[in-house]
Amino acid sequence: MNISHYRLIYAAYFAPRGVVRMADLGSQIAQRHLNPFDKLIGVVGEAGSGKSMIVKGMFPGLEMTNDDNGVNVRPLPLLDIEEESIFYSPHTYHVDIRFEMAFTQIFALAQAIMAAVNKGKRVVVEHFELVRPYLSRNADLLIGVGEEIIVTRPNIFGPEPQELADTVFKSIKYRKMAHTAEDLTERQLFEKYRDKYVHGDVHRGFILHFPEKPDLDIQKIEQYVKTRIADNIPVSFKDETHIMFGEKVHFCTGPRTHVKNTGEIEGFRLLPDYFYDPITQSYMLVGRVGVENDKPLDYSRLNTFEL
Repeated sequence: MNISHYRLIYAAYFAPRGVVRMADLGSQIAQRHLNPFDKLIGVVGEAGSGKSMIVKGMFPGLEMTNDDNGVNVRPLPLLDIEEESIFYSPHTYHVDIRFEMAFTQIFALAQAIMAAVNKGKRVVVEHFELVRPYLSRNADLLIGVGEEIIVTRPNIFGPEPQELADTVFKSIKYRKMAHTAEDLTERQLFEKYRDKYVHGDVHRGFILHFPEKPDLDIQKIEQYVKTRIADNIPVSFKDETHIMFGEKVHFCTGPRTHVKNTGEIEGFRLLPDYFYDPITQSYMLVGRVGVENDKPLDYSRLNTFEL
């Protein structure tokens, strides 16, 4: 038996903001971690965290059965697998457990999942933690989407999907805060620097990369964002490329991953200097969210997760 692919304990990635970067990361996860013989893929995370986009990146062309662009796939193909011709049936099925529980009892969903797996099919299950108690086995590959994207290959010793869900459910708020603060920061940059920077990631924050050092007053930008936070402005989804700050439209490629109003952003600050990255040859404007501890800030340790 070849068990080399079981060497993975877990891998962690920044959960990017924007559907293109999420889909690209999904493609990378598939290349690095997906085994051709994996039959059960579990995905956990809150609604709006980007689970479906990760799945689309991992499995291009997969028919998504949850509410996608207002079209729901009915009846659920997975439930008809016993009647389908094995030769002509799909190889990979998708099911969103939370969505399908509105139509089908969970034990019936679990039965359908195992029937498909036993027929040699692959099943990709969103909100896997909900159906795991009704299944006789764990996932072959388990993915959690929160502030980070965690990839693990569980065995009989764990981890269980609920453990992963507990972790990502707690952390997703920082990603939503960081994304909303990033968009508020952008509103001060558009007039002079629109399309002249690219987005990057840092633990509990964001990075804007500039090819040349910007002529911007960091303190003034920070004060603008803090004022908008104090104004407690509602934040809402408009369409797939825009959000609303109150009555103002703002371009955004990840419109579902935001706090509900700016007042939910905690501990926003911009680091007081631009940082030059010799690898990307760019100048970085770095924003952070979350409550700071009393330790002096060590810039070289911003990506240390125990901070």
